[in-house]
Amino acid sequence: RGVCGGGGSSSSSRHAVSSRGCGRSISTWSKCTNLLLMPRARLVTLWLAFNLALIAQDPSASVDAATGGGSMLGDVNISAILDSFSVSYDKRVRPNYGGPPVEVGVTMYVLSISSLSEVKMDFTLDFYFRQFWTDPRLAYGKRPGVETLSVGSEFIKNIWVPDTFFVNEKQSYFHIATTSNEFIRVHHSGSITRSIRLTITASCPMNLQYFPMDRQLCHIEIESFGYTMRDIRYKWNEGPNSVGVSSEVSLPQFKVLGHRQRAVEISLTTGNYSRLACEIQFVRSMGYYLIQIYIPSGLIVVISWVSFWLNRNATPARVALGVTTVLTMTTLMSSTNAALPKISYVKSIDVYLGTCFVMVFASLLEYATVGYMAKRIQMRKQRFMAIQKIAEQKKQQLDGVQPPPNPNPSAGDHGHGHAHTHSHAHPHAPKQTVSNRPIGFSNMQQNVGTRGCSIVGPLFQEVRFKVHDPKAHSKGGTLENTVNGGRGGPPVGPPGPGQQGGGGGGG
Repeated sequence: RGVCGGGGSSSSSRHAVSSRGCGRSISTWSKCTNLLLMPRARLVTLWLAFNLALIAQDPSASVDAATGGGSMLGDVNISAILDSFSVSYDKRVRPNYGGPPVEVGVTMYVLSISSLSEVKMDFTLDFYFRQFWTDPRLAYGKRPGVETLSVGSEFIKNIWVPDTFFVNEKQSYFHIATTSNEFIRVHHSGSITRSIRLTITASCPMNLQYFPMDRQLCHIEIESFGYTMRDIRYKWNEGPNSVGVSSEVSLPQFKVLGHRQRAVEISLTTGNYSRLACEIQFVRSMGYYLIQIYIPSGLIVVISWVSFWLNRNATPARVALGVTTVLTMTTLMSSTNAALPKISYVKSIDVYLGTCFVMVFASLLEYATVGYMAKRIQMRKQRFMAIQKIAEQKKQQLDGVQPPPNPNPSAGDHGHGHAHTHSHAHPHAPKQTVSNRPIGFSNMQQNVGTRGCSIVGPLFQEVRFKVHDPKAHSKGGTLENTVNGGRGGPPVGPPGPGQQGGGGGGG
């Protein structure tokens, strides 16, 4: 039967009371259960409300709840922070668009300078190039240990970057071994740091007027390609210390004297642009040119002077030495200019090599001049000896003739054309003597003049004329005619009986 079921009448009242007590106990249990369940619902509701409040305050919490993890730094999800940057971010628009221009700071650190070419007028350098700017759209909440996020180069595709380029660049490339040499750092305040390694070949106009004792100033110019000064302004981020050069930088022919940087404003047809310039000064080392050009050319000049101490009759040796030194200087000048650009102005090395070439060439001309002058002197000496010999022969002919005596000393020379030499004919006539010393022109003139021969005038006119002007010989026909004055008169001999004395026949 049951506890609450009835059997007999005597016990029916007791069972009725028991059933009423059991019903009251069930209702009491349900009430207690309801009271216990209501606070749990409220707790769950409060917990959900609290989470929604956190989600509204920090969007990354929703990502954490959705993904259930990611790149974690302690309790901070780094991946969630980076993914949150893509929410409502447009990389096509610069920061503060429509507002003040973006200030882009720049620093450089030169690792090496590989070449500096005079022919191509350029130089190549490898350096770290860093840019600094602020993008408020990339700011995030500061958390312990996550003040700055360092990310790879792939992140650069998701944010706005300045369109920086190098104005005087001729060729450049990125370094990608073993990965792309680039990184991005994002500060919690929105400050961005971009660092990249570049190798650039830039133009460098040079003035070679003092080559090879010159100094060159090469520069790199940095500018925005499309943004004017209303959008971007460049500045050296660390002032005078924004550019650094490694102490290991070395060049074969140059030394780095120093560097400086400046900021300028450039006006173009499309607007005004902000530009930065880094200038590096080089000085050329003289060692190579001293060994390869200056010392060899000086020795070549000294070698050309050796011909001055050689015998002038050693023609093969002197000619070979002169021609060899001239050709060597020509080759040296050609090889030097081949390594330089074809410029129109005169360089310092051109003056030196030109002077050496002139001295070497003058040494060769000196031998030619000496040979020509020796030949001229020999010809003049032979011509003079021939004239002297002919004059001596004429004198001997005159000395061998004895004129007849003059019967009338007071009458003088009449009808014979020569003077009397006998003492008995004329007491005052000078005594004729013959000298055994070498006969010169003065003696010959005296001896011949005392005899009153007509050859005296023409002979000595032509002899003196020939001594002072050797070219007059070419105007006559033969030496005989020259001695005779070129007149073609009768030969000189003893005066005939019909000739008058006193030298009238030679008139």
